[in-house]
Amino acid sequence: MIRKTAFIHDPGIQKYRFHDSHPFNQRRIDYTIRLLREAGALTDGDFLKPAPVDESVLLTVHNEEYTAMVKALSAANPEPGDVARALRYGLGPGDTPFFPGMHQAALIAVAGSVAAADYVMAGENRSALHLGGGLHHAFPGQAAGFCVYNDAAVAIARLRDHYRQRVLYIDTDVHHGDGVQAVFYTDPEVCTFSIHETGKYLFPGTGFASERGEAEGFGYCFNLPLDPFTEDESWLSCFREAATRIADFFKPDVIVSQHGCDAHYFDPLSHQHCSMEIYLAIPQIIRELADKWCGGRWIALGGGGYDIRRVVPRAWSLLWLVMTGHEIADKLRRDPGLPLPESWLEAMKEWGRIEQLPKLWLDDKTAWEKIPRRQEIERNNERMKELALLYLSD
Repeated sequence: MIRKTAFIHDPGIQKYRFHDSHPFNQRRIDYTIRLLREAGALTDGDFLKPAPVDESVLLTVHNEEYTAMVKALSAANPEPGDVARALRYGLGPGDTPFFPGMHQAALIAVAGSVAAADYVMAGENRSALHLGGGLHHAFPGQAAGFCVYNDAAVAIARLRDHYRQRVLYIDTDVHHGDGVQAVFYTDPEVCTFSIHETGKYLFPGTGFASERGEAEGFGYCFNLPLDPFTEDESWLSCFREAATRIADFFKPDVIVSQHGCDAHYFDPLSHQHCSMEIYLAIPQIIRELADKWCGGRWIALGGGGYDIRRVVPRAWSLLWLVMTGHEIADKLRRDPGLPLPESWLEAMKEWGRIEQLPKLWLDDKTAWEKIPRRQEIERNNERMKELALLYLSD
């Protein structure tokens, strides 16, 4: 299959920045682009800069009261009354502080995901990657979890309303994709599937298997919460079966996927013990499903990921390599010891301390901590998978 894949990118996404010590750092996109360029896997011809979008597109997901507050708090010196009410809208001290220019910066993320949707729907066998997107925690009237506007939900709404598509949303972030789920919880034309660390121990505290949708949307929402310290084999076994069976059940016209890479062993904000192996396998599984059901139509978005040097550039590069069918992805399946480009390792010195960067595309796990409860974790995950898929017929 001849596949056309676009790398959606607006350098202005770097303006989506809370403060210097905040864990959400969009420099990880720059690091990823540099790695792909040094690997010879990304050229100027692959880039597509999204056009600005009208603010009205936000109203397909967010309410007017909320967007007005976001704009008010985006001023250099917001009015005291707006500041006093900010926490009602999830903006303020903590995860999602407001900052000057916030509205326009968040709108850049939305524009990229909308452009990805439009690109994919413009022709046959098309896919698109927008690493600046995937802000899946924002709700119609509230910010949450580093997310101001829910670009993923806006893109899905465009696919559903403008293009009349049945959309399968797959979320592999370690944190439950609660915002996207909430927006489409009663909608039978959008099927959401989130695999994540259980909300018993991790933000946002939701995403249990019992959350299955409501009204006409009942049965179109799937959650697979995994135990802390889950490793590659168990994670991939659960994901592969669940994603395949859900896609076979729903028969989507297009897939939108969110690719947070914070289930990695090195990530500081979760408790999973996965490696780069899952980030090579995830896009391959989704690509096969997109080819089977959607004529290759697939929009991939970024998401979480807070080890911005050791993890995110490699994981997101693997995503692009698989989407484009690049030879490096094929080589890695045969040779897990394939080294990263020396030129990239050298280039990373430009951005300061390199924190003992890995030298390989995949991980050398020999020195990683062993998990004493492995069998118990694997059994728990298998039971949770069975529960999540309980009402799917064979």
